[in-house]
Amino acid sequence: MAPQPTDVASSDRHTIKPWFNGRIPESPRVVDLAKEDFPLVGGRLDVISQTPVPTLVYRHDKHLISLTEMPAEVHLDLAGAPRTIKGYNVVRWTENGVSYWAISDLAAAKLEDFVRLFRATPAEL
Repeated sequence: MAPQPTDVASSDRHTIKPWFNGRIPESPRVVDLAKEDFPLVGGRLDVISQTPVPTLVYRHDKHLISLTEMPAEVHLDLAGAPRTIKGYNVVRWTENGVSYWAISDLAAAKLEDFVRLFRATPAEL
């Protein structure tokens, strides 16, 4: 666990997306879910399998949600991976060549609500 949840703190996607420029090949998909009570808090750079990947951080009440995006070709052993790991709920999916991992101590049903909203909301340009 990082000492701080974000490297760049902002609720403005126009601040978050450009922050990733030069740090990763492609900026992440950022959607505004504040009206649905999932405001954007910021973003950070994580490293998975030696690949730098963007992680967006959203909030719901007092809970943080880390949403990590990585190229689908980054191979991780997903066989038998639990949906809950050490008290954290995990929802993962692949869409348009990108694997998404939403992780939070938020109740599983609420985390699934977040994922449903994220997937249904178009990214603004």
